Amino acid sequence: MKETRLSTAPDARSPAGADIRFIMDGTTGNMIHSTVPPGQINRATVHATVSEFWYVLGGHGEIWRKDAGEERVTPLHPGVSIDIPVGTAFQYRAVGDAPLTFICITMPRWPGDHEATHLKGAWEPTV
Repeated sequence: MKETRLSTAPDARSPAGADIRFIMDGTTGNMIHSTVPPGQINRATVHATVSEFWYVLGGHGEIWRKDAGEERVTPLHPGVSIDIPVGTAFQYRAVGDAPLTFICITMPRWPGDHEATHLKGAWEPTV
């Protein structure tokens, strides 16, 4: 059994550009807290082997997702959950004057930053 506390400062930066704090890891997945500063547009990314679930805690933003059959932009605000299935291209940004914060769970566990490939997204990245 594990128990953790959220660190006060970021532990790392995601391949897309968000500040991340590690929450939990295990044999089946990882959980992180992500923060995107106001106005930041992260790099468009696709993952080779992991899927993600997100739950938005604070702020406002948008996420663009595209797979072989569908493309959409979803508003992100507190209480919204989204999925990013393996192989789905995605890009996200914080809008408004507050940071966008969310919990992200990866399944299976994150193998390392080599997992992410950057590509052209819906918006020009600012990071």
